[in-house]
Formats: sequence, structure tokens, C-alpha cells
Amino acid sequence: MLHKLLLLTNFIFLFRLFGDAHILLYHRFGDPRYPTTNTSLEQLQKDFVYLQKHHYKVIPLQRLVKALQNREPLDPKWVVITIDDGFKSLLKALPLFQKFHYPFTLFISTKPIQNRYPDFLRWKDIKEIAKFGEIGLHSHTHPHLTDLSNEEIVKDTKKALKLYKKHLHTLPKSYAYPYGEYDKRVKGLLQSFHFVLCNQNLGAVSKKSSIYDLNRIALVGKSNLPQALHLKYLPTQWIEPRTYPKDGILKEVALKIDPKYTNAQLYVTDYGWRRVKVKNGYIKENLHLKLTKRRVRVIIKVKHSKINTKILVRSRYGTE
Repeated sequence: MLHKLLLLTNFIFLFRLFGDAHILLYHRFGDPRYPTTNTSLEQLQKDFVYLQKHHYKVIPLQRLVKALQNREPLDPKWVVITIDDGFKSLLKALPLFQKFHYPFTLFISTKPIQNRYPDFLRWKDIKEIAKFGEIGLHSHTHPHLTDLSNEEIVKDTKKALKLYKKHLHTLPKSYAYPYGEYDKRVKGLLQSFHFVLCNQNLGAVSKKSSIYDLNRIALVGKSNLPQALHLKYLPTQWIEPRTYPKDGILKEVALKIDPKYTNAQLYVTDYGWRRVKVKNGYIKENLHLKLTKRRVRVIIKVKHSKINTKILVRSRYGTE
């Protein structure tokens, strides 16, 4: 009886030890002019206190990447912090990062920095920030990448790399899509530069995640960090839609998940959540929804907050 109890205890311990990690995304700090991308310093401190109190381990992005590459089990207490754009408001928050000893990755767009846009950091600031965190790339001009040709994407990326190398004397290892927008074509082009690629799709990072498609959870305003950290990765095979529909009508969603689930919830931007049936792991939902936004997220969720997100972005160019 004791032997069985020990085996059960070890199983529970291992179950808790290995799981899904999370990547958090911030933009501006202490800048109420832009509430949709701002996090107050008070909220940031609350987030950090929560992470500390609940024994989360804030690790560098490259530590998570190494674990995925080496197929190491992921610690569910691992959290990666990323910051997009390169706004100078980060300087207000830097003392908090230093106080809690939390590393981060800052993804910069090089044109606003090079041209000294008022709201953006200077290169001298970034050199100082690089002592505390990784500096990744967020393009040169912060464009809608799906609206650019292959040649334009390559040109933008090479320009950003040139400026990055000139001022920081090294090359970036990671890249975050501007606006979180990408498709198969864009992803393939940027992958050819050997970047680790970060999206803005709601979800967690599991051992099955690709380093070329890492989910990040955006936190702005009065964010719900506990809820974000409760999300888990749901392995999903997306069948339809593969791309943004040419006629702007989302006719159906078809996908496969673990057949142990019999019910799920489906979300489409502008249309909210709806319950859907799962039959032998297969979901097929006839919708015929008119899409009004250029960027649409389709999310599937099952119990225990396991989710998977597919992003559809209207493009002038083919993706297949």
C-alpha cells in the first residue's frame, strides 16, 4: 500500500513539475495617453508581486527556446516577459525589472529609433537596456507584413538588421511580428533569417510548440495575470480555414483535437464564443460569417482552459 502511495505521489509531483510555460507581452508603461497598449506602473508592480508570491520563475526567452530545441520538459512555473516596439516609457519601468531581477526581451522597430521619434528610445538607451535584457527585432518600419511583397519584406528586414548591427554590434536572435500579423508566406520568409518568431496569439507554450511560432499573451490596462497564466496549450490540427477567405466570408471552421473531448467552445473576432460539438476528435462548424476586420482570430477552447488560436490576416498576396 505504501509503495502504491509513493508511486501516486511521484506521479502527481511530475505532473505538476512539467507542463506549459507562458510568454507575456507588454507595450507601454505609465503612459495613459494610449490605454489600449499601456500598463500602469502600479499594475506592473502588482503583476510582478503576483509572480513572486506564487513562485513563478521569470526566465530569458532564449532559455525557453533552448528547452524547446533540446526537447526538455517545460516547467509550468516558467514565465518569459517580452516588450514590443521600443517606447521610451520602458525607462519608467526599468527600475521595477531591476528590483525584481526579471529578465525580458525588448523587440525594437529600428526606423522610429534611428529617426529619433519623440516617443521612442534612443540607441544609447537600448545599449543600456541590453545589460538587463535581450534585444530582439520588430521590423524596420513596423509595417503590415502581409501587405508587403516578398522583396519588400526582405528589404525591410535587412535594413533593420543593418541598423541593429551598426549600433549594437551584434545580430538579433528573435523577431516579433508587427501587429501580431503573419501568414504562411510571411512566416517562411522570416524563418529563412533564422529568427525565433513570436506571435500575439492567445495561448501557452508547450513542448510541442515551434520556436518559429511562439504564443504570447498581451497584458494591457487592468490585465488579469492569474487568468492568463491559467491557459494551457491545446494541440490542434487546423483544416479550415487555411487563409483569410477571398470573399471575406468565413464559411466554416474544421479542425481536429484530442478525441477525449466531446464539447468545446469556438471564438471568432466580432462574433464571440459559441459551443460546438466534438465527434471523434473532429469539429466542423458551418458559420457563413462576414469578416469586417483585416485581422481575425479563431480560437478553440476546451475544459481546463486549454486553447489554440489561428490568426487570419487579409493579404494582397497569396499564402499557399
